[in-house]
Amino acid sequence: MPYLARRLLATIPLLLGITLVCFAVIHLAPGDPTLLMGDFDPKAQANTAMQQSYGLDKPLWQQYLHWLGNLATFNLGTSLAPGNQAVAEKILTALPTTLYLNIGGLLFTLLIAIPVGVWAATRAGRTSDATLTLVLYLGLAAPGFWLALLGMQYFGLTLGWVPLSGLNSFGAENWPLPARLADTLHHLALPLAVGVVGSVAGLTRFVRGSMVQALQSDYVLAARAKGCGPIRTLTRHALRNALLPVITILGLSLPGLLGGSVIIESIFALPGLGQLFYTSVMMRDYPTIMALLTFGAVLTLLGNLLADLAYALADPRIRN
Repeated sequence: MPYLARRLLATIPLLLGITLVCFAVIHLAPGDPTLLMGDFDPKAQANTAMQQSYGLDKPLWQQYLHWLGNLATFNLGTSLAPGNQAVAEKILTALPTTLYLNIGGLLFTLLIAIPVGVWAATRAGRTSDATLTLVLYLGLAAPGFWLALLGMQYFGLTLGWVPLSGLNSFGAENWPLPARLADTLHHLALPLAVGVVGSVAGLTRFVRGSMVQALQSDYVLAARAKGCGPIRTLTRHALRNALLPVITILGLSLPGLLGGSVIIESIFALPGLGQLFYTSVMMRDYPTIMALLTFGAVLTLLGNLLADLAYALADPRIRN
């Protein structure tokens, strides 16, 4: 508990510092949301009056303190985009799509990367390992947007297997629930596959490197010398210790719920947090941008905290 309390207390000033820097940076960027609102609404009032209405005419530090006070009461404010929708409502509407995309991608990544990485480690130095390494490097080097465009061209246009954009077919809201779920999975198949390619390549290389070191360690050699079978040695001794560094990867995957979805969601027109962040930046929607940046910062700190706690459970020396 003292270790957990220290880690939680350390995140508070760090989160405040992150929000302060983000608030200053987005307000220093060129552009005025009131001018954009006037372009979309010809009947909008004068620019100065709109700035006063939204508090944009106040000094930056006053705007930050006002925003921070609202955040303390879990009030994320009202969007500056047309419609003046509550920021919390916009985020809750977009969150499920991003969760489906990223959690599904993470599960597929783990199911593929860990077995393949272990298999490659047991064949280190052989031709099969070198071939797999080449394939993995190609997967790491391929840009996500390029893979998305190739997939749309081949699987969407040429073969017609998957939809090119959107989350649901036209009129799907009137379908039975099983049909709606199947339609959603059909639309998410290609974006999910594109996102998994780079993740699998990176994590497989990471698991392979950890397993190669574990298989050469003294405790594995001692287990073999005692007559422990190869499967038991691999699973109970080498794999268990080799997967400890993967905890860091899993912790760092939480911020990817927002940042890693911007390109994929924009290309496939998926109504998730990534596309919401992109449109908010284009509209200079300060409340929505700050809410999403704060959400990303919380996910980053939470991921690091969970990784540290997992390490503390695995290694008692860290808790001291």
